[in-house]
Amino acid sequence: MAAKRLVVLVSGSGTNLQALLDAIEAEGPDTYGARVVAVGADRDGIAGLDRARAAGLPTFVCRVPDHADRAGWDAALTEATAEYRPDLVVSAGFMKIVGKAFLARFGGRIVNTHPALLPSFPGAHGVRDALAYGAKVTGCTVHFVDDGVDTGPIIAQRAVEVVEEDTREGAAALHERIKDVERRLLVEVVGRLARDGYRIEGRKVLIP
Repeated sequence: MAAKRLVVLVSGSGTNLQALLDAIEAEGPDTYGARVVAVGADRDGIAGLDRARAAGLPTFVCRVPDHADRAGWDAALTEATAEYRPDLVVSAGFMKIVGKAFLARFGGRIVNTHPALLPSFPGAHGVRDALAYGAKVTGCTVHFVDDGVDTGPIIAQRAVEVVEEDTREGAAALHERIKDVERRLLVEVVGRLARDGYRIEGRKVLIP
């Protein structure tokens, strides 16, 4: 079976992208089940794009300010992504909410990560919110994107314990531990989806 085509979207350092690239290089695209065919971003001058170029991958940038409105940006992002004919789109720290056009084209194929155990603590501050609430266990979630904020069907989750030092020192150390787990989980999940296929029944993601 041919390796599935991945377009990865980034907004910052690209550590999740790098984890995918490292796994694919180590295992080979056919064994892993997928290969990255392009990397897109919502801004220039970020390390994630540097990582993509270092790997010899084509890149594209769709900035919101370059379009008349958010719908225009979403349409441009959709067309730029579609050019590479992805089987899966991986939102790897992509800090923009995609719109109707993108979901219409790629719905059920957009994989995202979140640094909390959804449905608890959705939104941009999942780590801080879990810590402020007094949660003793948090973690990370890999899920499909829908038209809500972190509301799509959950593919996989992994727990991370909140330790006493986190409550004294703040969210930074906890977030780093979560990101380490998140990178491994994303690599595992994308490979399984690509190799084994999946189906979505309501809110359940079923992988053979």
